[in-house]
Formats: sequence, structure tokens, C-alpha cells
Amino acid sequence: MVVIGAGACGFAAALAASDGGADVLVLERDKRPWGSTGMSLGAVCGVDSAEQRSHGVTDSVAAFVDDVMAKTEGRADRALAAVIGHESGPAIDWLAAQHSVPLKLDLAWTGLGHSRPRLHVPPGRTGEELLVLLSQAAERAGVTVVTEALVTGLYADDSGRVTGVRIQRPDGRHEELGCQAVIFATCGFGGNHDMIAGHIPSMATARYFGHEGNRGDGIRWGQALGGAVDDMTAYQGLGTLADPQSVIVPHTLMIDGGVLINVRGERFTHELDNISGMCIPVLQQPDGRAWVLFDERLLKTSLVHSIELQQLQELGAIKSAPTLPALETLINVPSGSLTQVLAEVAASKSAAQPDAFGRSFVDLAPLTAPFCAIRVTGALFHTQGGLSVDSEARVLRADGSPLPNVFAGGGAARSISGPDVTGYLPAMGLCMAITLGRIAGRAAAKQVCSNTLTTV
Repeated sequence: MVVIGAGACGFAAALAASDGGADVLVLERDKRPWGSTGMSLGAVCGVDSAEQRSHGVTDSVAAFVDDVMAKTEGRADRALAAVIGHESGPAIDWLAAQHSVPLKLDLAWTGLGHSRPRLHVPPGRTGEELLVLLSQAAERAGVTVVTEALVTGLYADDSGRVTGVRIQRPDGRHEELGCQAVIFATCGFGGNHDMIAGHIPSMATARYFGHEGNRGDGIRWGQALGGAVDDMTAYQGLGTLADPQSVIVPHTLMIDGGVLINVRGERFTHELDNISGMCIPVLQQPDGRAWVLFDERLLKTSLVHSIELQQLQELGAIKSAPTLPALETLINVPSGSLTQVLAEVAASKSAAQPDAFGRSFVDLAPLTAPFCAIRVTGALFHTQGGLSVDSEARVLRADGSPLPNVFAGGGAARSISGPDVTGYLPAMGLCMAITLGRIAGRAAAKQVCSNTLTTV
């Protein structure tokens, strides 16, 4: 069987298929695995995992589905959400126990749409590390990974059964490979401007912070075979992409008390209301930019575990000053504006009432000197719409029937974020990648091995 794409989804699919006894070949277009997984923070959402239980966290599929439906205002696929809720925790446990890919529960990320702590991260808290761990696991499992193998076409019969793939090598040579099943793990279409303009026109001119290889290939191949798509207008946005450094500013700065201000020195939104959807109000500000305002206390706390903040510090992106007036001058916002912002926050905290944007600061320590700021902008991270799949990650036609031997996961498949940017829950991208990848690999291996036994 062939897996197209060596990201979190592709590796999870390959490991599960290998566990199931299949002969697996992973094809990756780049010189090394990277993609959206490598660019992410490495956080994976998981429900009722061993890690949660070890920390005394009680979770359930029902609670997860409720959170998904609340976040998406009832517009997500409830059945698919239940599948992900049921399979995500066991997928995290499986990676740790069977393939030495540890993912630890991050208790710092609470709320933000999740009613329980669900974010699991690799020890170094980066997507790059997660990708290395998955790649090493695949090597130990004997999975064959071929890089610089650009899939340029599929061979299929009239029923939509894929019988082979065509790849192009760096020297221009083409090769044809037969297969008994194929898994699309090619992520979404964020790097395809025509598809973004057609499906998400509001983000057609926004900055894209994603892998340029995300061209929607798997989605388009699935459609050509007769597969249906859904929620193609959905995407994950970023409201705190450092400008111009293009490094993600960790949201923990705002979870712990930081705020967003525009270039006029004004707050303009509830910073924790919707992380993904934060790109919209940020891009609506003058120049499409804002500042994350925090203090040195939060900086020191976050620097310990945030590679991104360490990078931003090295790049000189973190502006700091001993007083608010000095910081106002440094970041060129009106005199007295930051003092007014923090006075309003303090008044809200003192009154034990949510502020004008609905945010509560009651349990948060106030920002104190020295003060810091990082300039940010809004961006498109990755798309959330894709091929319709069933509980075994089989690609479905419009009538609900599955294609014979075609599977999809991660960004190539429809997610559970509803039809727009506001329904994305933190860590759902890698959750869909790993969970659907494992489901796809397991189901494809069962099909392939059954076919092999029948043929013999």
C-alpha cells in the first residue's frame, strides 16, 4: 500500500498499516519530511488518554463531542466528531506505548473551547520534534520512506479503485508503482492560491503561514476519482504571527494575562474567545497589525519551554521597556494609551466583572514593569475542509458509498471544525492527522492483507 505524504498523518498511517502486517511505502515530495507538522507547535488533542488519567483528568467522548458542537455552533459532523473523540486518546497511547513517541499532557492549555485539558505535546514542545520522533518510529518499524518523490498522477479503474501511482524524481525521471490501496496524507490546500480564492476568498490576500507544498493534491485526486468534499470554507487562522519574523507568538502569553492592542494603543477584542478566528479582528485593525502586550514575568515563565519565544528574542522581535510611557515610545503608540488599557483591565479585575469585551481577569496577576510587546499580524495557517470520509477513513462519494481502496486523513480529509474559521479547537489539526492517519492505516492494512490472502 502507498501513503502519500510524510507528515504526522502519513507516519501515523504507515505505522498503523505496518502494525497490521501490510507492506507500506511512504512517498514524500520534499527532501525531508516537514510540511504543516514541522511548522506547528506539535500539540495533539486527545480524549481519555492515559496521560489525562495519570493527572486525574476525567474526560469522555460525550464531553468532547459537546465541546465540538458548541464551538462550531452545531455545524460540525457529529458522527465524525464522535469517531475522533473515541479514537484520539487511544492513538496517543498507542504512539507512546508501541512506538516510543511520548506525548505529555500540557496542563497550561486549558479552556479555549476545551472543557478538559486535552493538549498533548512532545517533550520539546515543537512540531519539528514530533516529526523526528515519528520518522524514527517509522524507521524502527521497517517502513520504507522515499523522499523527493513527487506523485504526479494515479492509475485507477472505472470503479475508482486505484491500482498504481506515477511519481517524478528530481532528475525528471518518472516511475510507475502498483499498489493495492492508497492513503492521501497530503494536508490541505493553503498553498494553492486558486483554491483559496475559490473557497475562502476572504483570505485570498492574507499572509499564508503554511507549507507551500499544501496544494490540495489529495483532495483533487479524490474528487477526480468521484469522492465528495465538505466544509471547504473552513480553515485555521493565526492572529499572533510575529511581523515580520513569521514566528508564532505562543498564546500562553495571553492565557496568563497578556492583551492585544492595535497601533492606536487600543484593545479591540477578547483575546481568548477564539484563537483561530483571532486572525479576523487583527487583520481588520489599521495596517492589519497589532501588538501582544505582556510583561517580563510572563516572558521569563514562557521562555523556559517556548522555542518560538527564544527565537523571537534572538531576532530582536521582543520590545521591552522599564515603564509604559517608554514602551509607548518604543512601539510608536499614542502617549498614555497603554496606561489607559491596563487601568481598564485593573478596574475590571477589581470589580470582579468581565470587561467590555467579555474577558475576565479576576484570577490573573496584573501586568507589571518591565513591560514587553511583540508586533503581530493575522494569517492563514491551514485549511480544514477536504474529502468526506467514514469511520474507517475511507473516501466517500456524494451518495455515501466508499471508494474501493482510497483513504484520507489530516488536511486531505474533512475536519470537525464546521464551515468557517471560528470552529477550530486548539490542537485539532494534529489530532485529525494522527487519529485519522491511524484509522486509515489500520483499515487499509486489513483490506490489503485480506486481498493478499485471497489472491494466494
